[in-house]
Amino acid sequence: MAVAVGGGHFGYILDLLKRDKVTIKGIERELICPACKELFTHPLILPCQHNVCHKCVKEILFAFEDSSGGSESSNQSSPRIRITASVDRIDRITRSGRKHNSVTSRLSLFPCPGCQRNIDLGERGINGLFRNFTLETIVERYRQAARAAIAIMCDFCKPPPQESTKSCMDCSASYCNECFKVHHPWGTVKAQHEYVAPTTNFRPKILMCPEHEMEGVNMYCEICRRPVCHLCKLGGYHANHRVTTMSTAYKTLKEKLSKDIKYLISKESQVRAHIMQLDLLLKETECNSERAKEEASQSFEKLFHVLEEKKSAALRAIEASKTLRLEKLQMQAEEYQGLLENNGLVGYAQEVLKETDPSCFVQTAKQLHVRIQKATESLKSFRPAAGATFEDFVVDIAKQEEILGDLSFHSNGLEIPEINEEQSRIYNKALISWECPGNVDSADIYVLEYRKLNREDETEMWQVEVCSKSKVISDLDDDSSYAFRVRGYKGSICSPWSREVVLRTPPAPVFSFLFDDKCGYNSEHLLLNPGRTSVESRAGFPLLLGSERLQVGCYTTLDYIIGDTGIAKGKHFWAFHVEAYSYLVKVGVVSSHQINKLFHNSHDVTSPRYEQDSGHDSGSEDTFFDSSKPCTLVTLGMKKFFIPTTPAAPKDPASRILPLPSCLGICLDCDNGKVEFYDADCMKCLYECKVNCSGMMYPMFALMGGAAVHLEEAVTAKYEEHDDNV
Repeated sequence: MAVAVGGGHFGYILDLLKRDKVTIKGIERELICPACKELFTHPLILPCQHNVCHKCVKEILFAFEDSSGGSESSNQSSPRIRITASVDRIDRITRSGRKHNSVTSRLSLFPCPGCQRNIDLGERGINGLFRNFTLETIVERYRQAARAAIAIMCDFCKPPPQESTKSCMDCSASYCNECFKVHHPWGTVKAQHEYVAPTTNFRPKILMCPEHEMEGVNMYCEICRRPVCHLCKLGGYHANHRVTTMSTAYKTLKEKLSKDIKYLISKESQVRAHIMQLDLLLKETECNSERAKEEASQSFEKLFHVLEEKKSAALRAIEASKTLRLEKLQMQAEEYQGLLENNGLVGYAQEVLKETDPSCFVQTAKQLHVRIQKATESLKSFRPAAGATFEDFVVDIAKQEEILGDLSFHSNGLEIPEINEEQSRIYNKALISWECPGNVDSADIYVLEYRKLNREDETEMWQVEVCSKSKVISDLDDDSSYAFRVRGYKGSICSPWSREVVLRTPPAPVFSFLFDDKCGYNSEHLLLNPGRTSVESRAGFPLLLGSERLQVGCYTTLDYIIGDTGIAKGKHFWAFHVEAYSYLVKVGVVSSHQINKLFHNSHDVTSPRYEQDSGHDSGSEDTFFDSSKPCTLVTLGMKKFFIPTTPAAPKDPASRILPLPSCLGICLDCDNGKVEFYDADCMKCLYECKVNCSGMMYPMFALMGGAAVHLEEAVTAKYEEHDDNV
C-alpha cells in the first residue's frame, strides 16, 4: 500500500535491516515475482496490493482470455499455472493500430498469482496500474549485491567500453567520467541533470497518474489506498472519496511502518523461539511421516500377504478340480474309444465271437455281455463325467472391493457426521444438511455422496466436496429416490460414512407461482404477506355485522384465492403448508373458464344452507364428486385430510379421513387430464382424480374461519451461504 507513495519506504526498511546486521539476501523472498518465480522486472501494483512483473501481467491476461472460451478454462486460468505466452504475440498486439488502452479494456479480470483471486483491473486494465519504483530500486540493490564484482559499463564509449562512474536519472543512461563531461557540458541545461552511482534502474522523478498521464500524483485516496492526481479528485472516480496530501500520507504511513518494524525487531527473541519450535516441528514431521509410511506399508503388506494366501489357495483349488475333471473325462473318452469297431471292448467282443467251443464261449461271453450292456446304456443316455465350467470357483469380491474403496486413515477423534432429516428436503433441488454431534474435532471438509435407487442400469454414484455443513444438489431426476451419505475429512484423516438417508424427488418439475392479489382476491377476509407466498383468512368486522342481522345459524362462505400463473400443458408439481390451527381449507385446481363462475356465484356450495348433509337436500353424503363443480378441490381442516367420495373410495367415512401431512403437494397432469394430491414429505400419493384441462389451469385455494396456507419455498444457493455465515 505504501510503496507506491514515495521512494524511501523500502529504503528505510532496508536501512533498518542493515543496521540489524541482516544481509540483503535475507529479503530475497520478498523480491520474487509470484508468477515467474524470478526477481521482479518492472513490477506493477495490483488492486489487491500484490506485485507482479509487467511482462507476467500481460502473459497471464492473454492466457486467461484464451482459456476463458475453452472447455478447460477452470484449469488454464488458474493463477498457479506458470504462463508462457508468446512475447512476439504480445508485441504484435501492442503494436497494432488500437487505442492505447485497447489491449486491456476487454481484460478487466486478472487472476492474481499472489492471493489466487480474480482481481478487477477496471476499464483501463494494465494501463491503470502503478509501477512499483520503490520495489524496483530494492531489486536493483539486490542484483548489485549479488554480482558485486560485475561493473556497469558506459553506454557511450567506443569499444571497448569503459566502466561507468555515474548514471544520469534524466537521461536514463550510465557514463564514464569522460563521456559524462561530453554529454553534460558546463553551462548547459544537461549540466543540471541528477546523477547517481552506476545503476541500471532508472525511475522518473515524479510518479505520474495512470488515469491522467500528464499529471503527477499529489494526493492519496484513503478509500482506494492509492495515489491520485488533482483531476482524479475533481471529476474522476475518486471525486467523492476521502483524500489526503501526499506529504501527510507519506508521514503517516512511514510512522506506522516504522513503529511496526520496531515492534517486530523488539520481539526478535520471541521470533527466534518460534523459529526453533518450527525447526523442531519440521524434524518431527519428517520423522513421524517416515514412521507413518512404514506403518502404512506394513498394514498393506499384511493385506497383500492375506490376499496372496487367498490367491494361492484359490489357484490350488482350481488346479485340483481341473486335474480331477481331466482324469474323469479322459477315462470316459477312453471308454468310448473302446466302443469303436476293431478297437477296445468292441474289438475284444468281435474276437470272442470267433470262439467255436460252446463251453469256452459261454465262460467268457457272460462277463463280456454285462460290459457291452453297460456301454449300450451309457451310449443311450450320454452325460460327461465332469463339467467344463468353473462357475463355482468365481471369487465374489464386491463387498471387499467396497470396503477397500473406503480404506482410509480413520481417527477416533473425528466425529461421524449425521444428516439432519428435518432440515434436509427435496423440492426444485435437494438441500442436504448435516451436523457433527458434540462438535468435537470437526472436519475441515466434507464429501457428500449420493446415488439414485432402483436404477435399471448400473448403479452410479456422485461425490461432491463441501466446505460447509450443507449442500444444494441440482439436476436430479423427477419421481426418483436418492440415497445420501456424508463423511468428514481433516487432512488425510477421514471419518466413517454417516447413516444413509433416502429422499424422493417430486413426481414432476416444480411449478413456481405466487398468490394472485387481484383476480377475486377479498382483502376484507384474506391477508397476504408482502411476498405473496402466504395467505391467512380473517373474519373481521364484516362477519360480525352480518351475523348481527341473523337470528338463527350463521351464514359463512369460502374465500377463494388462485395462483398468479396458469398452466396450459405438461405435468407440474407444487407444494404448500397448511397451519395446524386451520378450521377449513380446500386446495386443488380451477380452469380459466370456471374462474368467473366461481367468483361471481352468490351462493357458495359449501355454505350450511347448501351443504349436502345440512338437511336442505335429501341427498346422502355418498353423492359422488361432480365434475361440473366450478373447481376440483379436496378438503383439509382440523389437522385432517378428507378423501372425497368416489366409487373407489372406502364406504366407511372414518377410513376416508387421514392425518394432515406437514407439507402437501399437488401434481397436475394436463396432458392426461389428471390431478394428484401428495404427502410432500414422503412423496406418497393420497388421492387422484380426473380433471377437465381444456382451458388454462390455475392453482386454487379456499379458506374459511381461522386458516393459513404457506407456499413451499424453493431451494436456492442461499441455504449454503446461510450455513457458511453460521
